Amino acid sequence: MTKEELALEIIRRLKGEYPDADCTLDYDEAWKLLVSVRLAAQCTDARVNVVVQDLYEKYPDVDSLAQAEAEDIEAIVKPCGLGHSKARDISACMRILKEQYGGKVPRSFDALLKLPGVGRKSANLVMGDVFGEPAIVTDTHCIRLTNRMGLVDNLKDPKKVEMALWKIIPPKEGNSFCHRLVYHGREVCTARTKPYCSRCCLEDICAKNGVEEGAAGQKRAKQQKAE
Repeated sequence: MTKEELALEIIRRLKGEYPDADCTLDYDEAWKLLVSVRLAAQCTDARVNVVVQDLYEKYPDVDSLAQAEAEDIEAIVKPCGLGHSKARDISACMRILKEQYGGKVPRSFDALLKLPGVGRKSANLVMGDVFGEPAIVTDTHCIRLTNRMGLVDNLKDPKKVEMALWKIIPPKEGNSFCHRLVYHGREVCTARTKPYCSRCCLEDICAKNGVEEGAAGQKRAKQQKAE
C-alpha cells in the first residue's frame, strides 16, 4: 500500500469513527480563534475555553482588547501558562488587526504569519476553520499519529510534517483530517499512556503494529535459535 493509499484509507476510517470532529477551541469570531490558539500553547483546550470567558467579558471585541495593557491581559490568561509572552503577543496582534485590518482577521496565509504569536499551525487552523481553505494543522497529535501510522517517516519538525502530508492528503480533506487526529490522539492513540491499539480502527494498517510485530518476530527467532 502506498502512502497515498494508506492516507485515503485512514481518512475513510477516521470519518466513520469521528464524523462530527471539529475544532475543540470555542470561538464565534475569527479573532477569538487567534487568541485561543495562542493561549493553547502548552495548555489544554478545555482550560483555554474557561479562561477566555473572563477575557471576553472584560474585552468583548478587537478594539477593547487592542487598547488593553498587556499586564491586564496577563492577569486574566495566567492560568494558561506562559502568561507574559502570550499576553504580549495577544496585545500586539489585536493592535495590528485594529490598525491595519479594520478589526478583521486577514484571509491571507502569509499575512497571518506576520501577526505576533501566529505560526504555521495557527495560520493553517484559521485558514481551514474560518475561511474554509485547504489546511493541515501539524499540532502534537498530528505529528505523533502520522509518524506512528506510517504517513511520514521519523519527522518531528512541524513544517516538514506539514509539507510531507500535503503530498498525500487531498486538500479538501486536510483540515477535518487533522481535527480527527486530535480526537483519535486523545481517546485511542494516546501520548501519556500506551496507545489502545486493540480498540483502534486502524490497528490492521498502522505501521506501528507492523514494526512491533516484526520486532517480536525477531525476538522469538533469536529465542528459538538459542534453544
